[in-house]
Amino acid sequence: MDIIIIGSGPAGISAALYAKRAGADVTVITRGSGALAKAEKIENYYGLAEPVTGAELEANGIAGAKRLGVEFVQGEVVGLSMNDDFTGLVVQTPEKSFEGKTVILAAGSTRLAPKIPGLKELEGKGVSYCAICDAFFYRGKTVAVLGEGEYALHEAEILQPHASKVMLFTNGKEPAVKIPDSIEVHREKVDAVESEAVNGMERVSGLRTENGASIPAEGLFVALGTAGSVDLARKIGAAVENNRIVVDADMTTNVPGLYAAGDCTGGLLQVVKAAYEGAVAGLAAAKYVRKQ
Repeated sequence: MDIIIIGSGPAGISAALYAKRAGADVTVITRGSGALAKAEKIENYYGLAEPVTGAELEANGIAGAKRLGVEFVQGEVVGLSMNDDFTGLVVQTPEKSFEGKTVILAAGSTRLAPKIPGLKELEGKGVSYCAICDAFFYRGKTVAVLGEGEYALHEAEILQPHASKVMLFTNGKEPAVKIPDSIEVHREKVDAVESEAVNGMERVSGLRTENGASIPAEGLFVALGTAGSVDLARKIGAAVENNRIVVDADMTTNVPGLYAAGDCTGGLLQVVKAAYEGAVAGLAAAKYVRKQ
């Protein structure tokens, strides 16, 4: 494929419209309605004589993209990587993989982060957000994954060939997918990430649950909910600062062929800003494809 867009919100659809009109083959992968659909009323957007619901604005945008011939695939994206010869990007869903010359990340930002004592302090010291990046460092070790859905299961399965033991902590929720017997499941809430001094520095040593149990683990991989744009950017080595993807004026990341637009780049969390960045990213991606 020429361009794969992850996300069907204002940024993703705007990118699709501009890239398609620029002559590119465009596929949008979406897991369904996003933050826009939850807006009760929108009346500060150009061209609207009367207020509309977010769901209506979202539906109209998608319908317009489909009219131009943009392809849509329903699915949850759980992974992003380079292809074997580093000439394209591979987007993974639980069902299949898609390869594109370029990818535009437009799946929004993760607005909720787990408020677990010790989690932020131990990032990079046993707390990770990318199994494909860090699994190698946990060979023969006991690791935990925090999450309950397809994304968490995907991370756990990547860790299994490396770690001696993989545990899934659902943080008080029931698993949303079938978990293999080879993965130990803990359903209780996590109260804290414990640490101990190793070689003069603090490292993850385990998790403490709401019932007071202390469960040893040498690594914790956070995979709550679904993978947002920032999570996917981290997986492929794109620069991330303060939980936003770093882009230049063309919405280009530091990874060739990878673009980002919308809430995931920070700044004003508004439809108008997302639509603008999507347009820029779509045109830049189409130009990149023509040069290949």
